[in-house]
Amino acid sequence: MSRTDYDVAIIGAGIVGLAHTLSAADRGLNVVVFEAADAVLGASVRNFGHACVTAQTGDALVRARASRDVWMRLAQPVESGGAGLWAQAAGTLVAARHADEMAVLEAFQPLREPGEVRLLRPAEVSELGGFGNGQIVGGAVLPLDLRVNPRAAAPTLARWLERVRGVEFRYGTTVQSVEPTRVITADGPIGASAVLVCVNHEIGRFFPAVASAGAVESCTLQMLRVSCAKIGVVGPAVLSGYSMLRYGGFVDAGCTGPVRERLERERPEALEAGLNLMLTQLPEGDLIIGDTHRYDPSPHPFSSAEWDRLVVDETARLLGVRTEDLVVRQRWLGCYASSPTSYLVEQPLPGVHVVSVTTGIGMTTAFGLAEEIVAAL
Repeated sequence: MSRTDYDVAIIGAGIVGLAHTLSAADRGLNVVVFEAADAVLGASVRNFGHACVTAQTGDALVRARASRDVWMRLAQPVESGGAGLWAQAAGTLVAARHADEMAVLEAFQPLREPGEVRLLRPAEVSELGGFGNGQIVGGAVLPLDLRVNPRAAAPTLARWLERVRGVEFRYGTTVQSVEPTRVITADGPIGASAVLVCVNHEIGRFFPAVASAGAVESCTLQMLRVSCAKIGVVGPAVLSGYSMLRYGGFVDAGCTGPVRERLERERPEALEAGLNLMLTQLPEGDLIIGDTHRYDPSPHPFSSAEWDRLVVDETARLLGVRTEDLVVRQRWLGCYASSPTSYLVEQPLPGVHVVSVTTGIGMTTAFGLAEEIVAAL
């Protein structure tokens, strides 16, 4: 028979909820996780599987570095204390196709520790990325960055937490309301000394005033899975000049203005779509490409065929292949919480904490954030 009282109750089995679950379990606490879906299906399986550590800034950089250590621990075999999930220190390749993009990378390098940003010549970019493109003028590799399999990482972690660490997961359970020291579900109340609400963009379901005060909205992403017979093994994640406009570390370099001005002239439709042109390779060989960004109070349900074509066309240009060489296997919408700040952490009731990563860097920083939150409980 299931318990009715716990040390910690966590609402949401995405990567943020799982990170807090791990941190609590590491401290020997009794944990129950409530998830409305029957499996881990949200933003945590709809992303690139890219832990982009080096390009973060401020608190996000500190939390990303701490999270990297946790990912590497979880990648160890189960018999060695890990969760046995697939993770690689594959790094990130930033491909520069214009002199203004290379200037950003050159200014960014001194902002990080020696060895964290290594500048590359054009031939090195093509060799490391496994593709050829005569437009490449240089690039950089960020060796600290990680890759995980986005389809498997969070589900594998959840299963390990349940089977090995003794965490109770209640899938398909709707939480109706949250009160100090208890959670009200459709099956009845469950007691908990601390409650952590980790529900991505759906904060308003439980605490509308918190969501309103934090200006939380949803960001919907269009992403695709493609195969390409002309592309071999792409070890690192691959970022582009578009990415330089979206990561704080590059912006801190102070010279992204010319990149934005050029793209506004040459590719205004891409900036309108909020394109962050990047890709990662699944273990089976297919590429995950994307992504566009649309911001609304609630998730927008309709994808744009024009934006899908934009992603495919721009990916082909980046890789130096024809558009028809990229065969689309799957299309989907991702969704994450967005706000003017990178994180939303509030305590609306005694013993109740709302935690959300509000910039789409949950896979990158959630474990470091969770250590801070759980340690302070």
